[in-house]
Amino acid sequence: MPGDSRLVYSTDGGRVRPPSDEKPAKSRRGQPSARRQQVPDDGIVRIMRDSRGRGGKTATTITGLPGTEAELDTFLKVLKQHCGAGGTREGRILAIQGDQRERLREKLTALGHRVKLAGG
Repeated sequence: MPGDSRLVYSTDGGRVRPPSDEKPAKSRRGQPSARRQQVPDDGIVRIMRDSRGRGGKTATTITGLPGTEAELDTFLKVLKQHCGAGGTREGRILAIQGDQRERLREKLTALGHRVKLAGG
C-alpha cells in the first residue's frame, strides 16, 4: 500500500531523517541503557555491582556523590587506592573494577555519606 511505506535510501536527497513520530532507539532489552537512567538526588550514595558494557567483567558503580567534576576525580583516586583496583568516571558515575561493594560501603560511611547497596 502506498501509505504504509517510507523512504529508506535516496541518492538525490542526502541524509533522510526519520519522521518525528518515531521513538528513539533503545537498548537490546527494550529499556533505556543504565548509564542514561536518572539517578535520584536524595542525598543517598548508591553502590551497585554492574557488568553491562564491560565484556562480562564485574565493576562496582557509585552514584549520588555530591561535588564538582574535579572533586569527583580526586574522590575516585582515593577510592581506587583504598580498594587497590582500577576505575574510571563516566559523567557523575564512578566505576571501580571488581566487586568492591563492602569495602566502598565502609569507606563511604566513614567519610560521612549515607550509603545504600542497590541492585541484586
